[in-house]
Amino acid sequence: MQHAVGSPLPPPHQPGHGWTPAAHDPGAHHPGGHPGPAAHQGQVPHQGPAAHQGPAPHQGSAPHQGSAPVPPPPPAPGFAPPGPVPHTPHHVQAPQAPETTGHVPLPPGGPVGMPSAPPAASVPDASTTTIAVLLIGPAGAGKTSVAKYWADHRRVPTAHISLDDVREWVRSGFADPQSGWNDNSEAQYRLARRTCGFAARNFLANGISCILDDAVFPDRPVVGLGGWKRHVGPGLLPVVLLPGLEIVLERNAERAGNRRLTDEEVARIHGRMAGWYGSGLPIIDNSQLDVPQTARVLDDVLARSIASPPQW
Repeated sequence: MQHAVGSPLPPPHQPGHGWTPAAHDPGAHHPGGHPGPAAHQGQVPHQGPAAHQGPAPHQGSAPHQGSAPVPPPPPAPGFAPPGPVPHTPHHVQAPQAPETTGHVPLPPGGPVGMPSAPPAASVPDASTTTIAVLLIGPAGAGKTSVAKYWADHRRVPTAHISLDDVREWVRSGFADPQSGWNDNSEAQYRLARRTCGFAARNFLANGISCILDDAVFPDRPVVGLGGWKRHVGPGLLPVVLLPGLEIVLERNAERAGNRRLTDEEVARIHGRMAGWYGSGLPIIDNSQLDVPQTARVLDDVLARSIASPPQW
């Protein structure tokens, strides 16, 4: 049986000739760690009679009786011998520093459960509790401004997730609801809401609070609360931000691009949002409040929601 030059021999198969520490002793082999000529001419230890007569190779005798030792052939180009590699400068690799990032295990995001209610004698501190908040309101209610400020000034890590921002991740083929609510705009809205839900669950699972904002309608299930509860979890705390119509019209007039709606559309949306009254959800009228004041009221409302979660 022929072996390619430089390839290692298979291990002996007869008793007493297995791989032993002595067989791996660097002193029992040639410096290059290569088998002799007999190994390359079909005389493997367990096939030829010479392998079974006389002392074992590691005891100092040549494989063939009466024959002088033959120096091993030079290794084939590019071949790395199986034994210890000589420490040559161009083969030595500098020790690598241990990885300090990129291997942080992240818990998977599951449905967000209800926040733990504090003992009856204590008042919950919404600014230090890891929670998920859904800020609801019509266009121009100040949802995004309040959500950003609230997230910026909390004492625990907090993320802001805007559904409108996520919807506008679609660049080519964006279905603008202002052009009419159709199958494409509804599908992109559903995708954006599901993406926001994934993000919220992942943030919460890793100890980061989040606040989402969306114009959720009380009379349209397709854009109602059911989808948010399904995508985030029952522990999501919804709060309605609903200033007066004149305030909403003023704020909408300051907008630009596809975020600005007609006055008729703003009035129609605002009228439908009034359906949240009597729903049991907390409502903040921020007509006379600036953003910091609204954020403080939001903390008070959330503290009550943590103590007694709303039914929705």
